[in-house]
Amino acid sequence: MLDQQVRLIVDREVRAAPRLTPAGERILAAASTLFYEQGIRTVGVDAIAAAADVTKKTLYDRFGSKDRLIAAYLEQRDRTWHLFLDEQLAARKPATPEAVILVLFAALTDWLAGSRNGCGFINASVELAAPDHPAMPVIVGQKRWMRSEFEAQAQAAGLADAGELADRLLLLHEGALVSYRVAAMTSAPEVAARAAADLLAGWPRV
Repeated sequence: MLDQQVRLIVDREVRAAPRLTPAGERILAAASTLFYEQGIRTVGVDAIAAAADVTKKTLYDRFGSKDRLIAAYLEQRDRTWHLFLDEQLAARKPATPEAVILVLFAALTDWLAGSRNGCGFINASVELAAPDHPAMPVIVGQKRWMRSEFEAQAQAAGLADAGELADRLLLLHEGALVSYRVAAMTSAPEVAARAAADLLAGWPRV
């Protein structure tokens, strides 16, 4: 049971990391730090180029525009998040689909440790209001993936109305991220995990 459930995470489709030149890697690393810590709109290409020790021309040559660099930052963050969840599953060894769901909640505590800025995807969605921005499919895709994983695990567990349960679990998960950032509620991941456990315990089976 454990190996089968863990593979539901490991076997997902995640875009492979693009091959970058050393300069491109420095640009993406600098942009990722600055965007997350200071905000996407407040950080200009001059600051990114300076932090990466490249010219603005090199930045545009590698990424085309700041908007494409923002999308690349979020794509990289998405890959990092998936790898982090794989590590959490391997370390915690959940034995049931319900336990896998709870690992997805418990992982938030470690993911947010030492950070005051919460979820980079939620933060970006607030700053990037235009629906046609190149980064929006990355943001939407990341949240849809979380919901689909909740639904897949609920179905594997034989829980009734897996779609409705997935909706509620996603609201708890994302609500914890927002509360952590906006309300400075550092206990939000633990509170959400307890609420998810209570929800699962009382949910009817097929």
